[in-house]
Amino acid sequence: MEAGITDPVDITVIAVYFGFVILVGLLSLCRRNRESVQGYFLAGRSMTWIPIGASLFASNIGSEHFIGLAGSGAVSGIGVVSFEWGAVLLLLLLGWIFLPIYLSSGVFTMPEYLGRRFGGQRMRIYLSLVALLLYVLTKVSVDMYAGVFFIQIATGLDMYLAMIPLLAVTAVYTVVGGLAAVVLTDTLQTVVMLVGAVVMAIISFIEVGGMPALYAKYMHAVAEPLVSNATDALVYSSDASLYGANLTLSNNTVTALSVVANDTCGKPRDDAFHMFRDPVNSDLPWPGVVFRATFASLWNWCADQVIVQRALAAKNMAHARGATILAGYLKFTPLFLIIFPGMISRVLYPDVVACVGKEACRLACGNEAGCSNTAYPYLIMNLAPKGIRGLLMAVMVAALMSSLTSIFNSAVTVFTMDLWRRGRPKAKERELLLVGRVFVVVLVGVSIAWIPLIMKSQGGQLFFYIQAVTGYIAPPISAIFILAVSVPRINEKGAFWGVVCGQAVGITRLVLDFVYPAPECGLEDNRPAIVADVHFTYFSIVVFGVTAVVALVISYLTKAQEREEIENLTFWSLKKRYSQTDDSQASHPDTPTWVTMLTNSSELQPSNSKKGHEYRSKIEEKGDKDELNVCVSNGNTKYGTEVTSQPHDLSAFKITVDKPWSTILNANCVILVAVLVFLCIFYR
Repeated sequence: MEAGITDPVDITVIAVYFGFVILVGLLSLCRRNRESVQGYFLAGRSMTWIPIGASLFASNIGSEHFIGLAGSGAVSGIGVVSFEWGAVLLLLLLGWIFLPIYLSSGVFTMPEYLGRRFGGQRMRIYLSLVALLLYVLTKVSVDMYAGVFFIQIATGLDMYLAMIPLLAVTAVYTVVGGLAAVVLTDTLQTVVMLVGAVVMAIISFIEVGGMPALYAKYMHAVAEPLVSNATDALVYSSDASLYGANLTLSNNTVTALSVVANDTCGKPRDDAFHMFRDPVNSDLPWPGVVFRATFASLWNWCADQVIVQRALAAKNMAHARGATILAGYLKFTPLFLIIFPGMISRVLYPDVVACVGKEACRLACGNEAGCSNTAYPYLIMNLAPKGIRGLLMAVMVAALMSSLTSIFNSAVTVFTMDLWRRGRPKAKERELLLVGRVFVVVLVGVSIAWIPLIMKSQGGQLFFYIQAVTGYIAPPISAIFILAVSVPRINEKGAFWGVVCGQAVGITRLVLDFVYPAPECGLEDNRPAIVADVHFTYFSIVVFGVTAVVALVISYLTKAQEREEIENLTFWSLKKRYSQTDDSQASHPDTPTWVTMLTNSSELQPSNSKKGHEYRSKIEEKGDKDELNVCVSNGNTKYGTEVTSQPHDLSAFKITVDKPWSTILNANCVILVAVLVFLCIFYR
């Protein structure tokens, strides 16, 4: 492998790319509503389906996919694609079920929705804290590690030193521009990612000899075993010349190496080209994977601020649904653009990508847990020609930055709107924006501190780490959101204690995973049965089930909410409040649209009390702008907290879609599901 990216052509391509990103970020400064809460956090709710769909895809497909997904493909084949394709169904669920409810409730954040749905503040604050925890454990730290890992390979820079320029550029245009800057740069970076990934995939398939050759060669892609000569023997790898290094090992280490170099360790799986694998004896048992990729992943696609915030920025429901369909089509691409190239990398560079044993892997890539994460970077550094290599470097940087900007903006929104404003209800808009921007720095610092643990988790497979940690913490949130929109009888007590019990179980397993790491291949597994014998996907089902059962039991044993308190907050109580023939607008045709927006705002109903409903009804009837100003302009007088965002015309926010667009969208929904079914059958 060449030392790094030193060619002037490559450096020029990278510089031009960064120039475009910075330019787009600066253009966001020209927006008039950038300094309002709604303009900063929801892009003024004016975005169309193409940039939102691209942003949904780019926000999810980050550097952790190019590093982790390709690495898992190199180790175990295409099984991990189930986690990608399960998102297709969840995106449709977002567009057709969840978004109408979110839009009708007029919320900024997902914790805010739970606050409205159940009343009180416990659920809102709790979900805010859990969301921020997940951002640190599975998003910011993972993205930083994955992106910088590639930069380290490409440039030879120290990992932590390489973070500085990336974080600086990313944080600046996120902090300055808000969500609009994030969505616009995500659109640019989606194009760069797709073009670069397509180019790399074509080059890779040409190098390996096409798909038939991949099928044949992958099953024989095994690293050459380490060779020991004597008691204190010289141990080396056939790939050691790449690093100019030899290694002298002790007696104990040589013995361990002889154990792991058996008939199974380091060999490709027999089911590598199958999605659905044995439910008991495989690395990805199909019942657990199907559940983990759908129900347990609902938090990520239907209730996570990073994803939902983009859809909430749509100018109307048609654009929001169109965006989810576009993102669904794009989610089919990782198999062909990332996973298969990762498998090709194992064929071409088995001694590094498929290394076996701590010492061999430490020699190959510096990580004793394994070197599968080098799969995609190795393709780029060894196969890409001048110029293309610079473009592909930009792809990796684009993937990192697109994810980080999305996470930064969403984490800031959750912290500012759901936590800071709870403690300081009279905070002015300037204070909220300043606090949000400072919080980015804190989030980055905590995430950097978590990176060393990521490197050693799940046998060095980054993507498995993401799925495992998310599978322990996210299912309770998924369960509560499913129950919140589908079971009107669920109340605040049931939801709160359900999610607390579920996450106590999940976090216990997470801690055990770090305390009892998986043994090396070929060594005896002495971990507790709950860790060794229960696959993380199956444990997701346990966590989800505990949450749902506790929430249902407690809810049915305690007092139900009043019907008016859950109006427009469940699928069954949803009304077409924002349609052109809206009842409230029809009854009061002279009421300005901005009055309708503010009186429907969650900020006027912090506790969903009857008194609050009656007060809002009186304001609606009067259409009194002064009364509303008293309620919302200076923090908390009467029943409101501060809302100083710019008024927005909600006549564009119909939760129904007019024909012929509804027909077109529904037809594409059916086609998307049909394509998913075909691919699942083909690669079963």
